[in-house]
Amino acid sequence: MKTYPSISGKVKLAIGNHVFGFFKYDGSNIRAEWSKKAGFYKFGSRRQLLSESQGTIFTSKELFLNKYGPELDKIFRQRGYDRAIAYFEFFGPNSKYGFHSDDDTHDVVLFDVAPYKRGMLSPRDFLDIFGHLDIPEVLFWGFLTDSDVQAVRNGLLGSAEGIVFKWAHKKQTQMIKIKTRDWLDGLKTFCEGDPKLFERLK
Repeated sequence: MKTYPSISGKVKLAIGNHVFGFFKYDGSNIRAEWSKKAGFYKFGSRRQLLSESQGTIFTSKELFLNKYGPELDKIFRQRGYDRAIAYFEFFGPNSKYGFHSDDDTHDVVLFDVAPYKRGMLSPRDFLDIFGHLDIPEVLFWGFLTDSDVQAVRNGLLGSAEGIVFKWAHKKQTQMIKIKTRDWLDGLKTFCEGDPKLFERLK
């Protein structure tokens, strides 16, 4: 099952482009693979298939199927997809830096879809097709400037962690992420001076 691509932090790639800036949840990336024959039949976290041994995060499968399963199945069939992967975020009120509390009431939010052999949908197509569902809020829409980047880093655009900016270029979806200074400072404290852990979690 195709993993979600690593999102670059190289802001200069996006400056001057017409972008969509999506709210970034502080949770865990989950994958759900669908086929016309089997429906949703395979689930994985970012780097491995989901299993009960993973504890709380395993509940993301049931949450996703209950919230999105029937509607996504309907949309995928209507659009003539043979296979597709839905990407969604798993999180709760006390989720932080990809870690979750067993006592939370968790939720999932769909944030990308990749039809087989078509790559990730463009942000415009994603919004047009799935905008009626629960998806991340668009916090920015327009040509990205250095001032906008500083506004994100200062936490002025409505997301505690940051924003994922997406745009279409030569029929491919490009992405960068910008984190807020407060979130990064909190992560540094959480990592207790471990630079490798900081780089992995940021």
